Amino acid sequence: EVQLVQSGGGLVQPGGSLTLSCAASGFSFSLFVMSWSRQTPGQEREVVATVTSGGERTTYIDSMKGRFTISRDNVKNMLYLQMNDVKVQDTAMYYCTVNDMGWWGQGTQVTVSS
Repeated sequence: EVQLVQSGGGLVQPGGSLTLSCAASGFSFSLFVMSWSRQTPGQEREVVATVTSGGERTTYIDSMKGRFTISRDNVKNMLYLQMNDVKVQDTAMYYCTVNDMGWWGQGTQVTVSS
């Protein structure tokens, strides 16, 4: 059974930092491109960061570049999103995703507010 179990998230002040984690199981994690996606009420989910299967290449939406870092540990089957200098507009539900397979984690809420 494929599982993507997320942790982290919560309430953080603007300019603060937060780390999201995703524990993957039930599939060959190291073979898949992994992503973080987010969704806000009334909006469609959007992919915001992606890392290749070996972790050698990452991509981000423009608003995240220089602030967020996606990474993975293929030994521990873990995916991470380090969020620095967070902004109010980063408030969303964040999902660990395997886009090629349509697999999603349970989601974790990130709220940026003073």
